[in-house]
This record gives sequence, structure tokens and C-alpha cells, in this order.
Amino acid sequence: MVEFAVWAPIPERVRLDVDGARHTMDRCEDGWWRAQVSARPEARYGFVLDDDTVLPDPRSPRQPDGVHDRSQLWTPDPDAWSDAGWAGRSIEGTVIYELHVGTFTPQGTFDAVIEKLDYLVDLGVDFVELMPVNAFGGTHGWGYDGVLWYAVHEPYGGPDGLVRLIDACHARGLGVLIDAVFNHLGPSGNYLPRFGPYLSSGSNPWGESINISGPDADEVRRYILDCALRWMRDFHADGLRLDAVHALVDTTAIHILEELSTETDALAEELGRPLSLIAESDLNDPRLITPRDRGGYGMTAQWDDDIHHAIHAAVSGERQGYYGDFGTLEVLATTLKNGYFHAGTYSSFRHRRHGRPLDTSSIPATRLLAYTLTHDQVGNRAVGDRPSQNLTFGQLAVKAALALASPYTAMMFMGEEWGSSSPFQFFSSHPEPELARATAEGRKREFAEHGWDADEIPDPQDPETFLRSKLKWDEVDDENHGRLRRLYQQLIALRNKHSEFADPWLDHLRIEYDEDRRWLVMHRGAFAVACNLGTGPVDVPVTGELVLAWDEPTVGAKSTRLPGHSFAIVNKATVGAD
Repeated sequence: MVEFAVWAPIPERVRLDVDGARHTMDRCEDGWWRAQVSARPEARYGFVLDDDTVLPDPRSPRQPDGVHDRSQLWTPDPDAWSDAGWAGRSIEGTVIYELHVGTFTPQGTFDAVIEKLDYLVDLGVDFVELMPVNAFGGTHGWGYDGVLWYAVHEPYGGPDGLVRLIDACHARGLGVLIDAVFNHLGPSGNYLPRFGPYLSSGSNPWGESINISGPDADEVRRYILDCALRWMRDFHADGLRLDAVHALVDTTAIHILEELSTETDALAEELGRPLSLIAESDLNDPRLITPRDRGGYGMTAQWDDDIHHAIHAAVSGERQGYYGDFGTLEVLATTLKNGYFHAGTYSSFRHRRHGRPLDTSSIPATRLLAYTLTHDQVGNRAVGDRPSQNLTFGQLAVKAALALASPYTAMMFMGEEWGSSSPFQFFSSHPEPELARATAEGRKREFAEHGWDADEIPDPQDPETFLRSKLKWDEVDDENHGRLRRLYQQLIALRNKHSEFADPWLDHLRIEYDEDRRWLVMHRGAFAVACNLGTGPVDVPVTGELVLAWDEPTVGAKSTRLPGHSFAIVNKATVGAD
């Protein structure tokens, strides 16, 4: 016998459909409906609410035929795992590799990712971060329009494929993070409002907000918490990246992020291995990463877009949109030194004050992620162009040195390490013609309002937009691409080898710069990371034993000459330097 249960306080009647046979369900006082029915282990089932339409289970473990069809029973097979010896690790101070399963390889599956894991190990990364793998409408997309959060996207390989991937990662010493979206639901296949009050009266840029603090919110919160814990318990994930948590509007005394942090720590203790929660937040609010016993939410870490903006604008010269307050070396130095640039300061992009200062004496830099590229920072550009399509390899090398030699937890986006020429464009495959048309027209209209020619904006529904975004693995060993990839390997190895690069305290970080001559130096203990962001050679007042460089610097008795768009890391201790 199998116990089937569903929270559905809205309908007057709920029936269970198992392999085409209908069964009565008992209504409980808490809004749950329950029934015990004999069912085969892989039975197809769904719920019939008032009318005669079979809907998938809101907590569906598997959707073999897409998000509009019946669910399928699935439980993890204990014999599928071989990672009993995996002790896990916290993400703090590590290097994270963000990838999209559908475009990381030509095949676009979990099993195809497994074939590339040895490459990632050789690169030196510590964690793989998967963009959303929950079930969403269509065959391909970014994954942020999920509607059945508990199920795994079938075209990637379904839940069994995800088990194989995570087990293979652990066998190679790689941790796995899963990008989870709890701030909105996608437009295709969202049947949750028919079951209960999952949505609130508010909205955010991606749709209606989730009801986490209104009437009947307790069960909705439980729906979110149980889903989050499921990825870490049933699929052995080592943590989650939580999408746009600033869109989780919670007016209760205990914020849902604090509640999730508490329950994640409890699960970590039960499992005997560390579990990490990383917030994507637009707020620059240290409360997210402040321990709970000090009034914070107790999350492990947070994406830091200020660091991205400061590095990218300084190196590239871009100033449009939210880059308007960034671009100078003074801003870059301030951001690297303080974690946030906007910390109670005026934001010209937002037309108001933004952020709050980070207490750098008590919160280590490893609770912030530094990166020069993410899926957002390339994919949300009008044509999805990467920095590698606009910058020199020297500029890409400088960006890498600034991020990977900084005190922060580091992250990179797939293909960044070799300067991939593939764009990462916004793509979707909504099967509903009206939704498909609205998505394409909305994308063109959005960027046309910002001055782009609408004809230049890729159609998200065009299969070629998806195919263009796939990585070109034949580039990896090309002369320039291969040289950049080897540099990433060397930077990561240097980061792991010397304790100075593991120092997480920003109070120990010293930065010098010359705005006019376009050089900046990060002092990491005995090491100096000297960067020339200008086009011509420049003498930087640091010297020592050359450890790593892009192009050929000239190390003199008192200074180091750097070619344009290059960097050098020197060990000052060899000459008794400060």
C-alpha cells in the first residue's frame, strides 16, 4: 500500500487517479487529503480537483511526460550511491563552477556532464553549481520558470540522472550546489493555485509572489522548506544557491531564510557533513550572512554583484545601466576592501541610498562570492554576449587575477576559464503558442526601450538561440584559449598553495592604485598582485620574485614594469619588502 497525500484546502472534492483508476480521498481538518492505495513502484498518478482533469502532484517526485501530465512515483535507490565516504566541505574559501546542464555539453544531459568532470578536477575547482534542474515547461530553458519544484527536469536525465551526476562528483572530490528558485513560479504548468493559496497578492519582476507570510502561509512555507531539504537529503547535494531572495517578501518575525538556515544546520548535523546556503540578493544586507545568534539569518554566503560590477566596469570601461556608479580604480579598491561598494551610499541606478556596511572585523570575506561572470551578467545582456567577445585576453586575465587572488570565495561561469566565444542567450521552449509569442515579443520590447534595435534581439523561442549558447569544446586547447585556461589553473593552484591567499579578513587586505596610470595592487601578505588596466606599459612600485604573470613583466630593484592589459604576482618576501 502507498499513502498518497496532497494539501488542497481550496477544492471541495479531491480524488486520486492511479494508472487510470479513480480513488476517493479523505479530507483532513488541516486541508490535507489522504488515501492509501495499492500501487506499483513506478505508478503514474495525479489528483482530480472538483472537475475531471488529472493534475500532477505539487510534490511530484518525477514528471516523465512533462509538467502538464501525471506524476510518477520515485524514491532514491540506496544502492545507486557510492559516496558513503564523502565527508563534504563548506563552500567558504573555495572555487565554484556555475554551469547550465543543457548548454554545458552538446548532449545537454547529466550523464554528459559526468564526462567532463575530470576536466573540472584538472582545472582545480571545488564545487559544481547547477543552474536550476527542477521541472519546467518545454524541453530547454534556463530553468528559472519551474512549476514542479520537487521534480527533476526529464530532458536532463530525470532524478536518476541527477543521482548519477552527484555521486560521480563526490567520487572525484567535487561538491555539488543546486540553484533553487522559491520566489516565483513559471507560467507554463503552474497548477498550484488550484490546490491552495500558494500565491500572494503581490508581484515581482518574474510574476506573482509566493505566499510566505499571508493567511495559510504555514503550509506554503513548509512546501518550500521541505523542497530545499529534499535536494540535500535525497539527492546528496552539498548546498543550495537561492535565487533572488530579495523577492521573498516575509513579514513574519522569523524570516523564512532564517528558518531554512536553522533546518539546514540541523540536517547537516544529522548527515554528518557540512551543508551550505548561498543567497543571491540585491540588497547588500549583511544580515543574510550574519550568524543567527547575532540577529542575522545565518546563511553561509552571498553573491556579491558589487564586486562583479567594480571589476568589470574598471577593466571594460562599460558605464551603462547599473555600471554607472562603477568604473574607477577608487571604486574598485573600495569594493574589494569593504565587500560592498553601496553600503548606505547613493545609487544612481536606483535613485536612492542602497546597502549597509559590512562588519569586516567579524564577517570574513569568504561569506561573499567574487566573480567576473555569471549566467545573469551575460545572459541578461541584450544579445547574451560574453566579456570574451568584447575584451582582449589580457583584460580577461586581469579580471581573473582580481577575483581569484582576492580574499573572497570565488566563482566562475562555464567556459569563462578559456574565454569561450559562445554567447549565453536567453532561451525558452514554451509549448503554448500564445506564451511563446508573448515571451519573444516581451524580450524584444524590453531591450528596444533601452535603445537596442529589436531585430538584433535573439528570439528566445528560436531553437538556434539555444544551440548558439552551447559551449564549443574544440576551443579549449586553441593557442589563446588554452593559454587563458592554463592561467586559471595556475591562479587556483596558487590560491590553494599559499596561506596568504586563504586569509579571509578584509582588515588584512591592503590596496594601492594610481587612477591616472591605471594600475592597482592587492597586497596579500607576502604577495603583491599588480594589475595594469591600461593599454600601455606602466611601472608599478612593487618588486620581488615573480610567481605568476600574464605577458612578460620586467621586475626591477624597486618596481615592476607591466605591459598593457596584464598582471604579475610577486613574492615581496624575497627582497624583504613590506
